[in-house]
Amino acid sequence: MQHFLDIHKSAPEALRQIIDQAMEMKSDRAGQPRAALDRGRPLAGQMVALIFEKPSTRTRISFDVGVRQMGGETMVLSGADMQLGHGETIADTARVLSRYVDLIMIRTFEEATLLEMAEHASVPVINGLTNRTHPCQIMADIMTFEEHRGPIKGKKVVWSGDGNNVFASFAHAAGQFGFDLTFTGPEPLDPEEVFLSAARAKGVKIEIERNPQKAFEGADLVVTDTWVSMHDPQSARERRHNQLRGYQVNSALMANAKPEALFMHCLPAHREEEATSDVMDGPQSVIFDEAENRLHVQKAIMRHCLGL
Repeated sequence: MQHFLDIHKSAPEALRQIIDQAMEMKSDRAGQPRAALDRGRPLAGQMVALIFEKPSTRTRISFDVGVRQMGGETMVLSGADMQLGHGETIADTARVLSRYVDLIMIRTFEEATLLEMAEHASVPVINGLTNRTHPCQIMADIMTFEEHRGPIKGKKVVWSGDGNNVFASFAHAAGQFGFDLTFTGPEPLDPEEVFLSAARAKGVKIEIERNPQKAFEGADLVVTDTWVSMHDPQSARERRHNQLRGYQVNSALMANAKPEALFMHCLPAHREEEATSDVMDGPQSVIFDEAENRLHVQKAIMRHCLGL
């Protein structure tokens, strides 16, 4: 049994196997209807619990469709259905769920909830997102880059904006996959130093560059994310916009990157805020391939966790 909790907690060899299997499974499905079953139905007879304390579009649909394509069954549970940690401990919930299902995916607020679930579950647990990290998204991003440009090892990735949970998983991935990572954004929104130092310890170049024009120089991949959360109050939204306005990914900034550089955004996006539509819809953008690949890479993650 293997949990998938964060990228730095899985061996590089296992991560490579997940990416390779995701690409193979995607290729196998070429031209098939979306509801067609995968060859061999690898999840036949398996029940997967999908727990969403935080709302979701891509995570919910991609996991649900992925399980069904592999011949399994899903049980989708919201925060209102579960009320994790209220009335029953997370540990007891994990133990009970383990008697009903073969795999648990949880998208939650606190990392502690994920870790407690994994500690007490007797079935694999997958991190669908926490406030600290988002490993499934970055695995999809690695897959997408390598589909278009080959191995990501030794490449330069630039993150523009807020040093949030998605950036944190990019830092984990830099260490495991061997690419360099530059953060450009305002100092109050810097990522946690622990993420940067852990990647540096793996021998990759991790930099913070306040000047976005300089940061973008030589970039093979440019990534951004939304500046605000749906839960942020209006005052916080205005403050974020004021802090981040100079880090908007637009055609002028992209001109500093390599001509063949790709652009990614995990979506949903606020167009004309963190990135302009001419970039998002332009020839360097692979945002919809990136969204699709959530499906394929998560299928490979589930198979990895179940040893299938």
